[in-house]
Amino acid sequence: MRIVRALWGSSHPGPTLVVTTLAFALGLAIGLEPWRLALLSASVLFGQLSIGISNDAFDAERDRAVGRSDKPIARGDVSVRTAWVAASACLVVALALSAPLGWRMLAAHALALGSAWSYNAGLKSTALSVVPFIVTFGLFPSLATLSAPDPAFAAGWAWIAGAALGIAVHLTNVLPDLDDDAQTGVRGLPHRLGARASAVIAAAAVLAGAVAVLLGTSDGVLAAVSALSWVLFAGVVVTALGTMVRALGRPPGRILFRLVMLAALLLAAQLVVSGAALAG
Repeated sequence: MRIVRALWGSSHPGPTLVVTTLAFALGLAIGLEPWRLALLSASVLFGQLSIGISNDAFDAERDRAVGRSDKPIARGDVSVRTAWVAASACLVVALALSAPLGWRMLAAHALALGSAWSYNAGLKSTALSVVPFIVTFGLFPSLATLSAPDPAFAAGWAWIAGAALGIAVHLTNVLPDLDDDAQTGVRGLPHRLGARASAVIAAAAVLAGAVAVLLGTSDGVLAAVSALSWVLFAGVVVTALGTMVRALGRPPGRILFRLVMLAALLLAAQLVVSGAALAG
């Protein structure tokens, strides 16, 4: 149980649960049958576990170097070798669970996971660090629509919204760790842009994603937009603009991370309430 707890702690449990819940909500929104919904959710869960654990396995030496006592692998609660075995096993299980949903879903999930692993493996330290997030999150809405009996990629606006969500997550997720990353040579796109610019661009990306969902789900007929969609859109606008104003007017702080994450969650909710329109 000690090893299991350590591996769970290494999986980035918060984001893992949020992404899994989003996959479940998107599948529910488009009306997937219970067994398809269960397989979609389980495959995404194991995929996220593989991403999180592999990330900490790749970063174990760097985490030790900066004294990351919150990281189970860096603390020695579980060995790097065990973490690699667990991450690889979770990856295999994720793909195995995707297979019964069809080869399109399997291929899309494999591409999304491969993109995420490429970030862990080294792209995080380059100016292209945002690319895996654009690819993986851009594909994400399609995991639900490709799990349907008549598989199809998500509508174009959903790809835009997913990619915007990925950009926002990446540019803000590293903000609390910028100093530690600088000590260990990690210089991805957010490190090159700086905290202030990263927060502003992240907020702008979420805002663009919200506009894409609003226009995409209504075919440009704003009178057809539901009241709930308008409320969520307004929440994104207020939060994103508030983030930009704060980022430009005050020294960067953890509040920027929280504000952008709130805007991103509201955007995710917009995607969920789009329902059947998600499939185009």
